[in-house]
Amino acid sequence: MAALLEDAPFLASDLDFVLPAELEASEPPEVRGRSRDHVRLLVASGDGCVLHTRFTDLPGQLRPGDLLVVNTSATLPAAVDATLADGSRVELHYSTRLPADLHLVELRTLADRATTPFLDDVAGQRVDLPGGAHATLLSRCRDGRLWVAVLALPAGDTVVSWLGAHGRAIRYAHVGRDWPMSAYQNTYATEPGSAEMPSAGRPFTPELITALVARGIDVAPLVLHTGVSSLESHEPPYPEWYRVPAHTARRVNQARAAGGRVVAIGTTVVRALESAADEAGQVHPAEGWTELVVTPESGLRVVEGLLTGMHEPRASHLLMLEAVLPRPLLANAYDAALRQGYLWHEFGDVMLLLP
Repeated sequence: MAALLEDAPFLASDLDFVLPAELEASEPPEVRGRSRDHVRLLVASGDGCVLHTRFTDLPGQLRPGDLLVVNTSATLPAAVDATLADGSRVELHYSTRLPADLHLVELRTLADRATTPFLDDVAGQRVDLPGGAHATLLSRCRDGRLWVAVLALPAGDTVVSWLGAHGRAIRYAHVGRDWPMSAYQNTYATEPGSAEMPSAGRPFTPELITALVARGIDVAPLVLHTGVSSLESHEPPYPEWYRVPAHTARRVNQARAAGGRVVAIGTTVVRALESAADEAGQVHPAEGWTELVVTPESGLRVVEGLLTGMHEPRASHLLMLEAVLPRPLLANAYDAALRQGYLWHEFGDVMLLLP
């Protein structure tokens, strides 16, 4: 397990901009009187073209023979109340399970609207949790925000059942109130395990997936359980557990051999597929923890297109986007999104990057 937790450099894209507060989506589109799939879609392609449309037009932006790969991980209510040894109240964010019955967690200081990172050194301390559970903090992961911890849960409880009884959705300052867990679930999510919603998939509805299939566009599943990715830091992704099943690996390889494009629905899918690919671009069934960081320098072996949300200025995820679309073209797309008033974050609009 030690290799999973080795230090990694902080990462930040050079793509910088000012994000106006009014473009930070604070509520689901359903609250704004829209359906999930009625968000805006910006399409940016390798020829420099930028198109503004609606997500419901996604089938028309793809070609028969293309393959969409989705992440079917479901979101956990991963935020719980916690008490430190000195009696201080904090919030614990459950991030990721690790080998050897260890877990990654984050402590957050309570604030008026949301929380901020708790950075005090509390190594070795016990943190009391709801329902008679507690966590023992062993060491910082990569000297960052997250802690390697041992969780002691009541007899018969699993992490999923315990969080289901005591947790709520993780939210940050741009979301001013709690929303029900249903707001944080993708319609095709089946396997609980993500600390935060794989939000690129949020606009999909059963009707839209039917329209994609009717156009000859295949949809294949994989699982990657996302960890916490707080917006305050430019950190490389932490280890995350993923599974690429054999039938998905086979469909990816078949689509590529037939000239179809593999389009990842979210950065989590890029990370999983590229982790399962060999140097020749063949995807193999795979399961385990990945630490892969995709950048323009590392390049892509399998993924050609990406549907993703709007990312924070200089966020490390922007480096992955630059591996799909060259930085000048990506910067042009972000400039257009800002000018046209696209909405950011998990409840916002989405962007389709194509070669």
